Amino acid sequence: MQVGEKTVDGSSTTGFTTTNSDTELNNRNLKTDSPLDSKGSTDEKEENKDKGSKVHHHRQPFYRILIYNVILGMLLTIFDCFFREIRTRGGYKVPRQGPVIFVAAPHANQFVDPVILMGQVKKVVNRRISFLVAEKSLKRKAIGFFSRCVMSIGVVRAQDNLKPAKGKITIDPENPRKLLGHDTSFLTDFKTKGLIGLPRSLGNVEIDSIESETELTLRKEFKMNKPEVKGILTKGTSFKYADKVNQSIVYHKVFEHLANNQCIGIFPEGGSHDRTDLLPLKAGVAIMALGCMDKHPESNVKIVPCGMNYFHPHKFRSRAVVEFGEPLSIPQELVEKYRSPETNREAVKEMLDTISEGLKAVTVTCSDYETLVVVQAMRRLYAGHLSSRLPLSMVVEMNRRLVKGYQTYREDPRIINLKKEIMTYNAHLRHYNIPDHLVMRDRMSFSKNLWLLCFRSLRLLIMLAFALPGIVMFLPVFIVAKRISKQKAKEALAGSTVKIKANDVIATWKILIGMGLAPLLYTLWSIIITYMLRHRFPGNKLLTFGCSYFACSAVTYSALLVGDIGMDIFKSLRPLYLSITTPQGLRDLQKERRALAEKITDLINTIGPELFPDFDADSLRHEYELDEEEEDRRTAELKRRRLLRKQKVKHELKKAARASDVGKDENENDNSAHSTDSDAVSLVNSENSLSNIPIFSNPANLESEGSMSSNDASSGSEFLVDEKIGAKDGVSSKIAQAVWEKRNVEDHEVSNRDDGDEQE
Repeated sequence: MQVGEKTVDGSSTTGFTTTNSDTELNNRNLKTDSPLDSKGSTDEKEENKDKGSKVHHHRQPFYRILIYNVILGMLLTIFDCFFREIRTRGGYKVPRQGPVIFVAAPHANQFVDPVILMGQVKKVVNRRISFLVAEKSLKRKAIGFFSRCVMSIGVVRAQDNLKPAKGKITIDPENPRKLLGHDTSFLTDFKTKGLIGLPRSLGNVEIDSIESETELTLRKEFKMNKPEVKGILTKGTSFKYADKVNQSIVYHKVFEHLANNQCIGIFPEGGSHDRTDLLPLKAGVAIMALGCMDKHPESNVKIVPCGMNYFHPHKFRSRAVVEFGEPLSIPQELVEKYRSPETNREAVKEMLDTISEGLKAVTVTCSDYETLVVVQAMRRLYAGHLSSRLPLSMVVEMNRRLVKGYQTYREDPRIINLKKEIMTYNAHLRHYNIPDHLVMRDRMSFSKNLWLLCFRSLRLLIMLAFALPGIVMFLPVFIVAKRISKQKAKEALAGSTVKIKANDVIATWKILIGMGLAPLLYTLWSIIITYMLRHRFPGNKLLTFGCSYFACSAVTYSALLVGDIGMDIFKSLRPLYLSITTPQGLRDLQKERRALAEKITDLINTIGPELFPDFDADSLRHEYELDEEEEDRRTAELKRRRLLRKQKVKHELKKAARASDVGKDENENDNSAHSTDSDAVSLVNSENSLSNIPIFSNPANLESEGSMSSNDASSGSEFLVDEKIGAKDGVSSKIAQAVWEKRNVEDHEVSNRDDGDEQE
């Protein structure tokens, strides 16, 4: 039951695992009188029953739970440095009690995915997930340590036990499922349901039957469509063999874990990958759910689909959204079908189909990379920059709907023509080396853009100067992590047939290298700093070392935060440069974008309601889109508030000074209270809004300070009220206009009053 890297036969070579579906089905001899496999022996059944009966669930001691929380908190803190943002969607759907199986996909980030899912579940419902981990991974120092700390369940896999066998094998030209041995002893050394493995991880297949010392039949054929596999099996090749692994103990552990209202986590694709679509799901998750309810009828197992949605998952400071779907209940009729040997396969298949549909509802999957490119472009260009103002969770939902719409209408001539125009526009973006979201940002004003270019360049240089110490201190980690992660990606790609670029392992290795190398690097820098300050602080070397270590961590973390802002500024420089050097080219690109955005918007608004009855383009724009007039009005309002605040502060200071000279504090306090009450009544009469009415009056002994805070709060409340006026009806416009005119009059009065004070 693997969530690690997937090999040629669909198994996994790293970390969190799932067993092969047919092996799991063949090994289900838990409560039935007849095995799923007609060739299974009665002795084997009894052995499985005995082993299963010996499995008991023990409540985790307090210190194990504490270790789980501490380790998970530490890992999430590190992940917060790698990812810019991690959000959840649909967290309210997660059951807060009872047995739960969290089924997550796509598995795009190897060991990163389980930690993110555990963290979000802990944050949302305060529950702990135990993942299934390959026994081989538990023997690794770092991975095994962290896996044991988070209460993972170990799984022994046959492919981990593969060892070189005697002789060579070739394929039968007439039957690709039949292997012919040369100097082999199949009957003596091998057993049915054992595993035959090819060299260089080219494939592993289970043995179906053994006819003689030099002839056996495979359960399914090797992937002969690959030239390399076909070549070695035709000429003859060495091979590996591993005995069948009995997984009944693992299943009973899972059953007992769930029966005690605990949570299990699994990635049913069987391994991590970087494809745009989901891989076929393994049957292990369906057997876990049905088997638990078969053995423990009182249990009510829920299956929660979890969508692991990333924006550039392998890149530093990227974003992630974990979406929880509706919990899937298991009908009792399906459990009855699973209990019967004649219909158990059908029950597992039904359960697996249900889980697959649940996962598709919370993931954004595309059939190919080209589809993904088109969908992303449509999302960016729809209704201008609307997607940039949407919450991250809504962006995921928008992607999902666009994928469905594109796949439904992909043969439509309108979609075909639109796809060609999108590809042409993307080619122009690559030509100018400019991202889409920056095309429309800058106006064609030479003087303004030149000033902005100089200002932003200067700001970037200043930020770089402040961040430079942290960058230099952490630079070795970046270099080593990048090189090693690329090397690991090459190794993973060579041993897998499901990966495209093996980007799924890059983030894992970057984080692992950072976790291991960063403390060593901080220690080295701290030793150097302590040595340099040995004469200034001769008696406090340990304290100096501790302070230096903390300072190194703070400096590099500050550089990380500054780097986020600096990178955004750096990306904005090229459009400014192009607007100065080649303004006509940028104008043409902007014109092309406007035309394409208009076409995409019209097409989506046309076919959107046909697929999604709840689609309402007007309400979506009114909620998240601001027109230029509204944007200018809010900008003017912000400037007005700032000016008013300064004038109020100046007026209060002068007023306090006069009060101290004349000695009329009591009268001024009375006047202030009267003024406050009058303002509140005035607000009720003019706007009929409770948000602007002060609840507490200002204390008499804090008149000046309280007056300023009250004015600030009142001004902010007015601004919020303005923001909520989103409707375009006549009544709202008249109210907004009346408020606007009233503010202008108040500003004029304040200005005249300040002028009079200055003349005095």
